[in-house]
Amino acid sequence: MIRKGWQRVLLAAIVLLSSGALARAAEEGGSAAEGPVGTVFKWIHFVILAGLAYWVFAKLLPPVFRRNADNISAAIAKATAAKAEADKKLQDAATKLTNLEKEIAEFRAIAQREASTEIARLRLITKGDVEKIGLAAKAEIEAAERAARVELKALAAKLAVDGAESLLAKQMTPSVQEALISQFMQSLQGRPN
Repeated sequence: MIRKGWQRVLLAAIVLLSSGALARAAEEGGSAAEGPVGTVFKWIHFVILAGLAYWVFAKLLPPVFRRNADNISAAIAKATAAKAEADKKLQDAATKLTNLEKEIAEFRAIAQREASTEIARLRLITKGDVEKIGLAAKAEIEAAERAARVELKALAAKLAVDGAESLLAKQMTPSVQEALISQFMQSLQGRPN
């Protein structure tokens, strides 16, 4: 790298010295440049300048051009890789989008099946609960019916006793009482102690 820097400085110095020498020769007199020696100097000068131009274009510029070409190639390779990756991501996104519609349809079908299953399960549970409630209501009605019958029998017995008591009270006269007592006494005498 340092060597290339010195080469450039040396090249610039040669170009400046050559142009300075030519400018001085032009100032000293135009007649010497028109002669055969001037023509030789012109050709030498041309060969030096052509050699310098060749050296600059053949030695110094190709590495610069190669470096630029490599940089451009690397940038193109990166861009191609980025484009390929972007295309792959786009293809993946398109595939996922297509699969997403299928997945949504599958989720809907699964949800409908689960809802149907849940509805059937709830119907069975409800039917069982209705049967249990019906049995419990029937048992409660039977128990209430039995209690009502017992209560009705008790009420009928009380009414019968009350009716018999009132009837007996009307029919019980002192003569009927005496006759009952004497009958009781006679029944006691006939029994052994």
